[in-house]
Amino acid sequence: MFSANHQKFIEMDELSQQKVPFFFITDFLVDQIEIYTESQLEKEGLLIDFQNFKNTKPTEEPHKKTEWKSYPETIEDFKKGFDKVQKNIRLGNSYLVNYTRKTKIETNLTLEEIFYHSQAKYKVLYKDFFVFFSPETFVKISDNKILTYPMKGTIDASLENAAEVLKNDKKEKAEHYTVVDLLRNDLSMVADDVQVDKFQHIDFLKTQQKDLFAMSSEISGNLKPEFQGKIGSVMKKLLPAGSILGAPKPKTLEITLEAEGFDRGFYTGVCGWFDGENLDSCVMIRFIEKENDIFYFKSGGGITHMSTLEDEYQEMKNKIYVPIH
Repeated sequence: MFSANHQKFIEMDELSQQKVPFFFITDFLVDQIEIYTESQLEKEGLLIDFQNFKNTKPTEEPHKKTEWKSYPETIEDFKKGFDKVQKNIRLGNSYLVNYTRKTKIETNLTLEEIFYHSQAKYKVLYKDFFVFFSPETFVKISDNKILTYPMKGTIDASLENAAEVLKNDKKEKAEHYTVVDLLRNDLSMVADDVQVDKFQHIDFLKTQQKDLFAMSSEISGNLKPEFQGKIGSVMKKLLPAGSILGAPKPKTLEITLEAEGFDRGFYTGVCGWFDGENLDSCVMIRFIEKENDIFYFKSGGGITHMSTLEDEYQEMKNKIYVPIH
């Protein structure tokens, strides 16, 4: 999977050891890795808005009312892949599979307008190809400490006692435990003294369509000496991101590719900004892609043995939103 990109990981190591700021972006399968220094970003038409770095220009508020329509597949079509996933879980091939779909959307906004006017922790506009507005951190590295914040479990915030319901939902809880466990194991490959600092923390996400609560945890560790100052080596070990794949990784990847039947591309890949000292990176979810002038929104959720078809179908649809107030 990584042979062709061995050189790219080495390049990331070299830049981080020389303390040269750079931005990297990789697709879901880690087949395509791109690395840009700050001056290259502008030339390449990449716009980034992270918490500690942005290369955006000031823009006016949009004067038009947002129009937004989505055309999700039928529950019958959704069920085909869902059943394949469930069958593999029953056979013991996986205990968590992230199953995602591709939904056609229509909006009067351009990708650039979506980028500028949506609100999220992490936003990137990649040429006239895709835009995402992600709430999910992948890893942060600072002073040889590495932190990750797996996000699993969402609920419509308008429901009564929504945050409590989410925290105590058996299926969401099991899924969250699994991802925390998976990422604790992943971090242990590159760090010592790995621990869960915060568990089942609830975040509020405001969107034009509906408000959501999402559940996340915080896991940290101290980078092992051989990974210190080497962003590429760390990424090579940790990718693809466990939270958007499932566990165990290799077999789950096979199941995912078979069940989904579409190319995720950069969706659920990872990108990050290294400022010369620290790294902040995110998982590319809440993702809109342009294909032959048609917009598609890619979304999904984690499936466990406790998942029900109706709930998973609803969750996939809940996530088709744009966070413009």
